[in-house]
Amino acid sequence: MENPAFVSDGDAQVTQRGGHEVVRGGESVRGRGSSLPGTESQAEGKSAGLEGGKPAPNDPINLERRVGLLSGVALIVGTMIGSGIFVSPKGLLQRTGSVALSLIVWGACGCLSLLGALCYVELGCMIPSSGAEHTYYQTAFGHLPAFLFAWVSIIILKPAMLAIICLSFSKYLVEAFASECEPPLMAIQLLGALTIVIITFINSYSVTLATKVQNVFTAAKLLAILIIVVGGMVKLAQGNTQYLATGFKGSTNSLGDVATAFYSGLWAYDGWNNLNYVTEELKKPYTNLPRAIIIGLPLVTICYLLVNVSYLAVMSPDELLASETVAVTFGNRVLGWAAFLMPLAVTLSTFGAANGTAFTSGRLCFVAAREGHMVDVLSYVHAKKLTPSPALLFNATIALLMVIPSDIGSLIDFFSFTAWIFYGGAMAALLVMRHTMKEAPRPYKVPIFIPIVVLIISVYLVVGPIIDSPQIEYLYASLFIIAGLIFYFPFVYMKKSLPGMGHVTTFFQLLLQVVPTDVMPDA
Repeated sequence: MENPAFVSDGDAQVTQRGGHEVVRGGESVRGRGSSLPGTESQAEGKSAGLEGGKPAPNDPINLERRVGLLSGVALIVGTMIGSGIFVSPKGLLQRTGSVALSLIVWGACGCLSLLGALCYVELGCMIPSSGAEHTYYQTAFGHLPAFLFAWVSIIILKPAMLAIICLSFSKYLVEAFASECEPPLMAIQLLGALTIVIITFINSYSVTLATKVQNVFTAAKLLAILIIVVGGMVKLAQGNTQYLATGFKGSTNSLGDVATAFYSGLWAYDGWNNLNYVTEELKKPYTNLPRAIIIGLPLVTICYLLVNVSYLAVMSPDELLASETVAVTFGNRVLGWAAFLMPLAVTLSTFGAANGTAFTSGRLCFVAAREGHMVDVLSYVHAKKLTPSPALLFNATIALLMVIPSDIGSLIDFFSFTAWIFYGGAMAALLVMRHTMKEAPRPYKVPIFIPIVVLIISVYLVVGPIIDSPQIEYLYASLFIIAGLIFYFPFVYMKKSLPGMGHVTTFFQLLLQVVPTDVMPDA
C-alpha cells in the first residue's frame, strides 16, 4: 500500500497553489507559501509564522521562516562579495581606460543595483512568496515568461554561477599548496566538485546550519576587506596618491566599452536580489526585506570603492591589470608576515559566496517546480529537515557537469546579458502591476521613476553591446531562451508527462524522504 505522505496528485500540483491568491486581469491565480498583504489570508499567514519559528501543528509541511535580519544581510553581502574584488577587479579599469572613470562606474553599478533592489522590495512585500523574478513574471505576465526565466536560470545561470565560484575557490586553495608550480587541472576540478558536494550537503541538512555558515564566512570576508582598506588608507596617508591622481587620463570614448564595463561591475554586484528568492523563509518579511537591502547594498558599494582605492594606493593601474591575484599582490607589499591572510581571504570569500548561491538557487528550482514548471519531485521538501533537498541536489548535479570542462569564463558575459534581460522584465512587471493590481496593498511603494530608469538602463545594457561589439555569447543566450518553448508547450501548457514519471517520482520520494508541501505532518 502506498504511503499517502509520499504520494502526490499531479493535477493538484498544477491547479492548487495553496497559501495565497493573486488576481491577474480578473483571473484568480492561486500561489503557495504566503499571502498578499491586506487579503483575508494574511491573518492566516501570520498565524502560520510570518514572524518566524515553527509552523502550527495543523499547518501543512512547508519551508519554515528561519532567516532573520542578520542572516538576510549576510546572504546579500555574502553572495555579492565573491572572489572578484580580491582576485581580478581589472575588468572595469581595462574597459574604461582610466582610474577616475572606473571608480565612477563602480559607484554607478552600486547605485543601479540599489535602485533595482528597491523595486524588488516593493515586489517582495506585495507578493511575499519565494522565487523572485519567476513569481513576479507569473503574476504580471502569466506562465510562459515565468517558465522561460526558470528554464534559463535553473538549467544554465544558477549552476554556472555555482561552478564558477567553486572552481575559483579550489584554484586558489590548491595554489596555496602548490606555489612553486602550476596546480594540476584535475586537482582543481576534483576539489571544485567536492566543494559543491559539501555545500549541497550543508544546505540539504539544515537551513539553520546553512545560514550560520553564511554569517561566519560573510564576517570573515568583511574582516579581510577591512584589512585591505586600512592598509590602503595608511599608504594614502603616507603620500602614495600618484596613481589616483591620474584621474580621467586614458578614458574610453566608446559607449560599448562603457556598457561592457558595467557588465564587469554588475557581475561583481550580482546577488542584490537573492533575498527575494527566499522571502517565504524570511522572518518578518515586510520589515526585514527592506532593512536587509538598505543595509547590504550601500555596505557592498562602499567596500568595493574603498578596496579599489586601496589597491591604487599600492600599485599602478598597469600593475593592477597585470596581477593574477590583486589582493595577494597587495598583501605581499603591505602586510609583510601577515600576507598569508589574503589568499585565505579569497578562499573564505568564495566558499561563502558559493554557499549563498546554492541556498538561493535551490529555492528558485523549488518554486518553479511547485508552479508546474519543473518536474513535481523538485518541489518537495525533506519530511523532517524541511529543506528543499531535491531542488538543491538537482542544481548541484548540473553544476558538477559544468565543472568538467572548467573553462567557463565566457559564461560571465552570457550571464550578464541574460540577467539584465530578466531584471528589466521584473521592472516591466512592477509597472504592469501598478495598473493591473492598483488596489493591492503595498507595505513599501517605490517612486515610479525608479523602475522606469532601471528598465531604460537594462535595455541599454542589453542592446548597447550587441550594436557596438556583438559576441557569440549573446546569440547563444537568445537561442537558449527560445529553445525553452520546445519544452513549455508540451509539458507545461498541455500538461503532458513522460511515461513512467510517476514511478520515478515515487522512487526519489522514498530515496530522499521528501514530501509535497501540501501534505499534513504526521500526528
